[in-house]
Amino acid sequence: MAFPDETRFDNEGHFGFADVKPGEKQGLVDDVFHKVASRYDLMNDLMSGGLHRAWKSAMVTSLGLPRGARTFKLLDVAGGTGDIAFRALKRGGEGVSVTELDINGAMLAVGRERAAERKLAHRMEFVQGNAEDLPFPDRSFDAVTIAFGIRNVPRIPKALSEMRRVLKTGGKALVLEFSKVDVPGLDRVYDAFSFNLIPRIGQMVAGDGEPYRYLVESIRKFPDAETFAAMMRDAGFDEVSATPMTGGVAALHVGFRI
Repeated sequence: MAFPDETRFDNEGHFGFADVKPGEKQGLVDDVFHKVASRYDLMNDLMSGGLHRAWKSAMVTSLGLPRGARTFKLLDVAGGTGDIAFRALKRGGEGVSVTELDINGAMLAVGRERAAERKLAHRMEFVQGNAEDLPFPDRSFDAVTIAFGIRNVPRIPKALSEMRRVLKTGGKALVLEFSKVDVPGLDRVYDAFSFNLIPRIGQMVAGDGEPYRYLVESIRKFPDAETFAAMMRDAGFDEVSATPMTGGVAALHVGFRI
């Protein structure tokens, strides 16, 4: 199957600022997340100054989850530790269930442990799989989410097309990702914080600053909100919107399958 406008943004040929050969990136990304899985929340706190918690809550609010017993099936892609899933299950009614998909087994292990601690495991399913080849039938889910994971997918157009494929008619996809700062002055402050402090803090706290260096670089390589919104349209989504958050540090993208 061909995927439209593959050249709009090539994410397969680089790992942060480094150029890599096709097929190499996924293994390098897997290694990063094996290293940070146990400290994933800390990683996101470092990357966003703690703001990721508010952004994720806003994303879950945008799902429009039913509060009663009506069945609602959510697929959360690349969210193995359960951050989005737990928020969704807390906000929605008993009819809400979440399938948690991640390519990284270490991330899923953290999610399973947290689900058991929260007594939510009976409303969740954990699946190890690739966002570029979702192991689910067409039109299986009412909504699909991915938070801070799409920029780590080598072939983003393929992943977006897969997200649309597994959505029911009328369902929506929500993509939360770091974006391009659009407030004069804030961009310089954010760059200084990201490149100078985050790897150092990662070294001190986690004993290894390199995974955090990659994550900072991957943000800078990711396209701005409007370019990514165009990629969602290329993948077949309708009524696509992009909402900047905190001066463009992040953006929430929403698209529907109609």
